[in-house]
Amino acid sequence: MASYEVTVRQSVEYATHDGVRLVGDFYAPQRSERTPVVVGVHGGGWQLGDRNLHKYWGPYLAKHGIALFTIEYRLSKPDKPVYPQAVHDVRAAVQFMRGRAGEFNIDPDRIGLSGDSAGGHLASLVALAGDSGLFAGAYRDDPHANLSTRVKTVVSFYGVYDLAAQWNHDLSTRPRDSIVAKFLGKQLYDDRQLYFQASPLSHVTARSNAPAFFLTWGTEDDIVDVATQAVPFRDALKQAGYFVRTAIVPGAPHFWASDPIEEPNSYPGIVAPRLVRFLQEKL
Repeated sequence: MASYEVTVRQSVEYATHDGVRLVGDFYAPQRSERTPVVVGVHGGGWQLGDRNLHKYWGPYLAKHGIALFTIEYRLSKPDKPVYPQAVHDVRAAVQFMRGRAGEFNIDPDRIGLSGDSAGGHLASLVALAGDSGLFAGAYRDDPHANLSTRVKTVVSFYGVYDLAAQWNHDLSTRPRDSIVAKFLGKQLYDDRQLYFQASPLSHVTARSNAPAFFLTWGTEDDIVDVATQAVPFRDALKQAGYFVRTAIVPGAPHFWASDPIEEPNSYPGIVAPRLVRFLQEKL
């Protein structure tokens, strides 16, 4: 298997939305031919985290011939929800990669999305509904606003796919601190339609050229409930004819995608070879 030298471009501005400068770090293999690229979306409950949470994946993927653009997006704050703004930010990152493909030596037809937890939610939602009327056209002044957000692959670590189910799960783990309500700006009992529209599960429909999905989670996750999130989402994707590959990590809790990959027996290290093989086959 080929191994490439890695180049890094830090703090690449991909959009400015409502006065907020949005940036990402770009990791790329040194190769003459155009490379596939994954847009990485960090987790943190839609309210924490930054692009550095994927700093280990950047060199790892680039070494294996796949570029990574790990981004930052607007985060929710007390009394300041960030839906659908965060979705628009992720859309803009995909459009930026597609529109600047020549500059970054990437293949505009081989773009994927990846995310963990809240980032898995955003990546899946953009992949399934990014060009829908719900989200398209919000920032018409973006340089690449007219380009599609279509992607070939999605990698999601312990993602949130049904926001109503997550709201209910939060009642048992953080009854006074619903991260979903902070993200959306409303409680479930105030606007169930909002929760439905913002859930990737709601947008799983049969389609041509559907993206392939790689879903991974741990058996000891107490933050995102596998039985009401990953399993129904996986099943819906398969029912609609999507290619789905899963990687279940024994003993893994929530929030480990940012751990060092090269550590012996690390959770990301267990998943990494299978993830790379998936991307090399499907992206």
